[in-house]
Parts: sequence; C-alpha cells; structure tokens
Amino acid sequence: MRPCSGRARKETRDAPYSLITGASSSLGHALAEALARQGRSLILMARYREELEPIALELTERFGVEVLFRACDLTEPLRLSGFLLELEENETRIDLLVNCACLQSQGHFLALDWGREQDLIELNILAVARLCHAIGNNMAVQGGGQILNIASHEGFNAGAWRTSYSASKAYVLHFTEGLREELRQTGIRVQALCPGPIRPFLFNQRGGRALSVEEIARQAVSALGGRRALIIPGWRNRVKLGLSGALPRWLARKLSARTNRLRLGV
Repeated sequence: MRPCSGRARKETRDAPYSLITGASSSLGHALAEALARQGRSLILMARYREELEPIALELTERFGVEVLFRACDLTEPLRLSGFLLELEENETRIDLLVNCACLQSQGHFLALDWGREQDLIELNILAVARLCHAIGNNMAVQGGGQILNIASHEGFNAGAWRTSYSASKAYVLHFTEGLREELRQTGIRVQALCPGPIRPFLFNQRGGRALSVEEIARQAVSALGGRRALIIPGWRNRVKLGLSGALPRWLARKLSARTNRLRLGV
C-alpha cells in the first residue's frame, strides 16, 4: 500500500484503519470524505491508481489524517488474495470495512456481454463475502469492529432489465442481515446501506428528490454502529420501501420490470 504525502501521520502497525473499496466512485469518495472528517485513518481501494492518488492527497491535505491507497482489481480473486496477505503480513488493523465497490449492468440479460456479467458477480458478491470473511476473522480476534456493506433499494425486489445487479444487491442485503446476527456476540457490528436514486445518477431524470452522495454518506456515517441493521437514507425512500414491501411479490416484480423498462427505454 502507498501512503499519501502531505500531512499524513507516520504509519504505525497499531493504528486502526477504515478500509473502503470502490473509493474512487462517487459514493465511495463521499464515504471516505465523511470518515476522514471524523479523523479516521483510511485505506482506499479501487481499480486504478491514477484515480485513487488525488483523492488520497486531497483527504490528507484537508483533514490531516493518514491515507493509504492500493490499486486492486477485486474482480480478480488472486489480486484480492494478495492484498489480504499483505494486510496480514503488515499486521494492519482494520476496525471498519466499507464494501462499496460494485458494477452495474442493464438491458436484456441474454444480450449482455457475459464477461462483464461475470465481473459483476465476482465484485458485487464474491469480493464482498471474501473481504467480510477475512477481515471479519481479524476483527473477531481484535475483539470488535464494524462492517458496512453497500446494498441498494434494488435489492428488495427482483429487477428485470437490471437482473444481475438487482440480484447481487439482494445477496448483499440478505448476507449482511444474516452476518449481523451471527456476529452479534463478537463485538462486530454489521450494517447495510441501502440508498435509493442518487443525484445526479441512476434514474433521476425528474430531479429534485434524489439525495446527493454527500448527504447519503453523511447519514450513513452518522448511523454507523447504531441499532439499525439497514441504513435507508431519506424519509421518502423509507416510505417507498415500506409500501413496496406490502405488495404481493408478483405485483412488485411486474411494477419493477415496467419501471425499469420505461426508464431504460428497452
């Protein structure tokens, strides 16, 4: 891992870090900033170094925290294994894991490129589980820690035309809830962040009601370690999910398919 220059503190093996995957994405970057604002030392991960380095430098300069970064393609299991081995050899202590890295795909499943679909499954599902397993074991030895997995509103219902993405977020959602119960007695707190539309991304053509990544990150960090298993930013989003949960599955499935098809124009 590479430290960032500037006002970063000297790296010590005893210092706990918050590890954020997908840290170069809009939400990952916002979560890193919100955590740095709290004075946390960070390890930022993403696929490309040229995207990570300026973010690490910015956070170091603005908040005076130690920021390390590591370029790693989490769709490649061997690279992930190498990173985990590096953490073990350096005796790096992680007290917060944020699984934010993900891929999306949309369109008719049979027409999509299988290579990208496989990468989506590797990143959105397998990498999340592998990191939770490896770092969760280290946290258990340490006597506690926190895990925040990024799910989505789309994980609550089958999402035709975004089938793989919705299914992967359903895995993250259910995996997180199950893991939370399993680890309750270990001192490890496990939560899922379930954002809806993010301004200006996803399906926010109408504008005005989608939350910004900064607001979502602020609410997520504020709720870390709290009682809620699912962090759902925005009261409108909580109401929407409550109403959709009351629908029969066949109706929720059809409404989701119709909405996605109209929004995507497929």
